[in-house]
Amino acid sequence: MRGRALLTDLATLAKLRISLLSTLSAATGFVAAARELRAPLAGTLGGTLLLAAAAAALNEVLDARRDALMLRTRERPIPAGRIGRPTALALAAGATIAGAALLWLGAGPVPALLGLGALLWYDAVYTPLKRVTAFAVIPGAIVGALPPAIGWTAAGGALGDARLHALCAFFLLWQVPHFWLLALRHAEDFERGGFPTATRRLSRAQLGRVTWVWTLATATAALLPPLFGLTRSAWGAWALVAAAAAVLPPAWRLVRAPDRPERLGAAFLAVNLLAVALMAVVLADALTGAPY
Repeated sequence: MRGRALLTDLATLAKLRISLLSTLSAATGFVAAARELRAPLAGTLGGTLLLAAAAAALNEVLDARRDALMLRTRERPIPAGRIGRPTALALAAGATIAGAALLWLGAGPVPALLGLGALLWYDAVYTPLKRVTAFAVIPGAIVGALPPAIGWTAAGGALGDARLHALCAFFLLWQVPHFWLLALRHAEDFERGGFPTATRRLSRAQLGRVTWVWTLATATAALLPPLFGLTRSAWGAWALVAAAAAVLPPAWRLVRAPDRPERLGAAFLAVNLLAVALMAVVLADALTGAPY
């Protein structure tokens, strides 16, 4: 039982679900560029996962005192006292070194530098900024656009390629409704932890309308892959149209009743499923279609 509890704590420290999502987006970038599965992919995914886990652990070290004040985070391993901050910091440092080395040696300096840049932006820019403004998510969204670029460059793709920009644009925009819907669900808890919240400046009705605009922009960005040639199949284009259309009704219902928790949950789930659907379509199109 102790071993299982330790593994659970380490997974929590690494924010494993979020780290795996970042790794999946790196895989999407890699396969989209390579149009096949080949050797550097394993090192790319391992390095990305380690760097994402390191960024998450360092974030929990920096936010430990505030996490202890919030209901949804007070049982995390650091505020609950099951893992000490020095231990967590050492784990983050080890994961950073290992992840950067895997990317540098297995995929090259550009993916490694992008991975380190994502970690630094998340912990040195976004983490302190979110203590100052509720709108830190907008510059912080850059972090979400970097994993696809890690995968793309690891496969030999160019940073200046418009197809990569189309993919990164989606993840950049997606971060905002994803976070704001989470913040709306847990606004009181964020305030309890001392974080500024948008609900202090805007009513829930206003926030519902703002989130609708960002969701609409995200849904529109889901159509960029076929427009820029990142996906080439007709079925892929129609699948993205369907996925983009499916996210809009839950977001619109939230505008009409922003105080209803079930509508917040439905809109949050729909936005997240859109990201998963886009990655699945891009991956499937690349592996079943002709080369560029």
